[in-house]
Amino acid sequence: MKVKIYPIKSSLHNENVINITTKTLIDKLNSDDLYFIIEENIQNLYLDCDLSLILVQSGGSESFFLNNLKYFKEPYYILTYSNNNSLAAALEIMAYIKNNQLKGQVLHGNNSYLRKTIKKLILENKPKEYINLGLIGKPSDWLISSNFNNDTLLNKFNINIVNIDMKEIIDLYNNYSYKNNSEIISNFKNINTNDITLANKLYFVLKEIVNKYHLKGFTIRCFDLLNSINTTACLALSKFNDDGIIATCEGDVPSMIAMYIIKNVLNKPSFQCNPCKINLAKNEILLAHCTIPLLMCTSFNFDSHYESNIGVGIHGNVKLGKATLFRLNSSFDKCFINEGTIIKNQYKDNLCRTQIICRFNNLDKLLKSPLGNHEIIILGHEKKKLLKYLNKLDIVEI
Repeated sequence: MKVKIYPIKSSLHNENVINITTKTLIDKLNSDDLYFIIEENIQNLYLDCDLSLILVQSGGSESFFLNNLKYFKEPYYILTYSNNNSLAAALEIMAYIKNNQLKGQVLHGNNSYLRKTIKKLILENKPKEYINLGLIGKPSDWLISSNFNNDTLLNKFNINIVNIDMKEIIDLYNNYSYKNNSEIISNFKNINTNDITLANKLYFVLKEIVNKYHLKGFTIRCFDLLNSINTTACLALSKFNDDGIIATCEGDVPSMIAMYIIKNVLNKPSFQCNPCKINLAKNEILLAHCTIPLLMCTSFNFDSHYESNIGVGIHGNVKLGKATLFRLNSSFDKCFINEGTIIKNQYKDNLCRTQIICRFNNLDKLLKSPLGNHEIIILGHEKKKLLKYLNKLDIVEI
């Protein structure tokens, strides 16, 4: 880790003595993982380093600091030692900084303390690395409780939402040449091979968008595709989730964040689905949707999309057994999370194509205090791991 030091001093002090003291300090602070250098050009103090310090070499440095304040950046880290009235001058400077409601800290102590403190400051001031998740089009009109705040996502999850115009997808799709079905082998039901071609083509179009915007996942206003390009995103979303790229329907950002958390914490795919029926007497819930990661299925075939009868929907038979039901609210401070069992796969024509019946306790909470219109299913009992992560982010269970 590279630390730059810019020394300030009074012209009244002996420069040779001061420089010897400074060299001694730097020699003692240098270690295997910390490298200190003197920066002679004040305008380069904050360039190409992990941390920048202002070294007060002597008393009387206060006026120099004030006259050159425009070159220094907040927070002001003032390094001192025990000679030449360095500490007294540093305290006066810091008093000025605090009186002006600015951030700063005096660094003073033995060499071990200074090294430890400087390493801590480097970690605290390290720029956050954000990941990009895409919102393609706007959230669907019916998601009236799913508004979200970009700043919350940045500050809480280090997630940056990249807004992508649906027109970019449609234009790219219309000009994209693709005729290969070789990656798709399955049974067809109520659809033809051309439907597979169009749906698979959308996967490769979206893959270009993912690469262009460096996305770790996305959500898409998928119903707009029905009339514009005459296909659905169900197959593409399934494949992306199998690839480890989070992909959700309907521009549902809370569902995308929930599935990203699942991927990040558990390294598992998950199933975004609609609650269709709740039987409180039996503690059962019927969940369905037209896309699901195939990794969660024991078998599958392709059907039409339920609402439109256009394109490709996926009828998957999901692995039975332990499961976790998960949902975040759009403020990202509450969650519903419960452990139970997937007890049955079913298929009826009047529902989205993948349909599972699950048994969970406390399903009345979904009726009394719902957090939104989609739920997320994870295979296995994962509540403890998820809550450990969520609680650190001040996300509480309803």
